[in-house]
Amino acid sequence: ERERERERERERERERERERERERERERERERERERERERERERERERERERERERIIIKLPKAGILS
Repeated sequence: ERERERERERERERERERERERERERERERERERERERERERERERERERERERERIIIKLPKAGILS
C-alpha cells in the first residue's frame, strides 16, 4: 500500500513537471509573439519613413524646376 502511494506521488510530481513545462512553452510562445509584433512595428515605421522621404522628394522636384 505504501508503495502504491509513493507511485501515485511520483505520478503527481511528473504531472506537475509536465504542467510547468507546458507553462514555459506558453511563455516562450508569448515572447515570440511579442517579438513578431515589435518587428511588424519596426516595418511600419520604416514604411512611414519611406513615405515621408517620397513626399520630401516630390515637394523638392517643382522647386528644382524638374517638372516644369
